[in-house]
Amino acid sequence: MGFAIATGSQAVQPVINLGATESFAVLAGSGITNTGPTTVSGTAGGDMGASPTTSFTGEADVTTTGTKHTAPAAVVDGAKDDLVLAYDDAAGRIPAETVSADLGGQTLTEGVYNSESSLGLTGTLTLDAENNPDAVFIFQAGSTLTTASASKVALINGAQACNVYWQVGSSATFGTTTDFVGHVFALTSITANTNATFQGQLLARNGAVTLDTNTITNDLCAEVTPTPTETTDTGGELPNTDTTDWLVPLTLGLAFVVVGAGVLIARRKRN
Repeated sequence: MGFAIATGSQAVQPVINLGATESFAVLAGSGITNTGPTTVSGTAGGDMGASPTTSFTGEADVTTTGTKHTAPAAVVDGAKDDLVLAYDDAAGRIPAETVSADLGGQTLTEGVYNSESSLGLTGTLTLDAENNPDAVFIFQAGSTLTTASASKVALINGAQACNVYWQVGSSATFGTTTDFVGHVFALTSITANTNATFQGQLLARNGAVTLDTNTITNDLCAEVTPTPTETTDTGGELPNTDTTDWLVPLTLGLAFVVVGAGVLIARRKRN
């Protein structure tokens, strides 16, 4: 397994416009199948649906804060249209840095990462935002995306799941107990094996999404409050309103002036 840190040559990337897909935690082209209790939620939305094949097998075992679409719906069709746009946007981002087929053990900073064939994850991939909460990470897989059991994507130094994107040229398969992060755009299908958890979305353009006792949290980016900085008053007044910072030096200065004047007067009287 290699260890890599992105170089400074990576261009700053804007976020990918999700459009109507934003509220969908799960979106498919040829139906959704679920086995076991699956939980879907998130501040962006917990909607689920498929188009043009609208089947949803096992939907009774899914608990979601959004809407489970089990019949044709214009909102699902619109989300599928915007998924195509988001997928194409992610696939076309440049410049891209080539990465090894297995991302395990690597630490990457913001940028675009590409593998002309497959991408895999065995172990932990760390995404480092370098204290920039707007840092965007885009991964392009020419064919499949596959994670081993118990693999993980870790976020450090302000990285946010809402700014991580995975464009997959065919299908994505997540091993049992995988802890994954980001918006997954798969051209074909997505399979989430038992107890895999996700911070983001599972969006399959043409194929099915298969779930098995998963937790999917589709959150918006957290609002980051800027740290207030001290300003300098250039209007001629004292720049700091804290009297303890200037009253003591001023008092001492006046005392020296008074003492000095007293000494001078005393000398003149002696003369």
